[in-house]
Amino acid sequence: MRNLESNAIKPLLEQRADPWIYKHIDGYYYFTASVPEYDRIEVRRSATIDGLSEAQPVVAWRKYNEGPLSANIWAPEIHFVEGKWYIYFAAARTTETNEGLFDHRMFVLENGSENPLEGEWVEKGQLRTEWESFALDATSFEHRGIRYLVWAQKDPDIPGNSNLYISEMSSPWTLQGKQVMITTPEYDWEIIGFKVNEGAAVLKRNGRIFISFSASATDFNYCIGLLTADENADLLDPQSWSKTSAPVLTTDERIGMFGPGHNSFTVSEDGTQDILVFHARNYKDIEGDPLYDPNRHTFVRMLKWHPDGTPDFIGSVLAD
Repeated sequence: MRNLESNAIKPLLEQRADPWIYKHIDGYYYFTASVPEYDRIEVRRSATIDGLSEAQPVVAWRKYNEGPLSANIWAPEIHFVEGKWYIYFAAARTTETNEGLFDHRMFVLENGSENPLEGEWVEKGQLRTEWESFALDATSFEHRGIRYLVWAQKDPDIPGNSNLYISEMSSPWTLQGKQVMITTPEYDWEIIGFKVNEGAAVLKRNGRIFISFSASATDFNYCIGLLTADENADLLDPQSWSKTSAPVLTTDERIGMFGPGHNSFTVSEDGTQDILVFHARNYKDIEGDPLYDPNRHTFVRMLKWHPDGTPDFIGSVLAD
């Protein structure tokens, strides 16, 4: 049995959940995440990943006192698309739930400044999908000249909380064409507490497109699964995507890591190594609703790879 205290993983940033780190062409890393108060969106930057822990955050946007943007500001992501900065995030009208579901929708901010810590963030409105239902965790990526959005949403006709969908985009805040489900909670590890697939992150490597995602309740049962498609496949065909039958990263009490999930990917300072970014707690037992326990911390690890060219999440965490 490994000694827990000496082998416990150390966070990059405490009390920052749903972490997103993006390395821009200007050489800076940009970081945003859910804050414990769920009342604002912060952005910080640093020339190094380690430097993000000391970088001063700038408030890009604050929630309203009422209306659809007034509660539970969750999971912001910052992207740079065609010369402008965009932040995707989820917001709700209330902290209350209806039949176990929050009322989140996805929204978009735009900033035309060179430095997103400066200038004005303009609201581009709700990112609308086929249904007016619980939706969150939008992420965007480009492949062969086409920009896609992947997000989590409740289909009124499918039991559970959320599935993952993909669609092409006509602008950074508008979907076009068909919207396709690529995974729904089905395995035992995806349905503990809640039937959840959420928090997608995209990594293009080794002739494939990987989409990691998180599943189950946000306590120690939270975990990460993985979807894979060939880079030549039709990404809007559900049959193009295969899902791991087991999670690729779960709670490991030996290193004090509980409920790892909602990850993102970035690259090392020299651009040669992929970096795994995720949140987790350092204890198991939680009083009350896990969503309102503030101690989901941001962790960063060098991403390892299996011989078959797929990412090795467990090896990445245990190697450090």
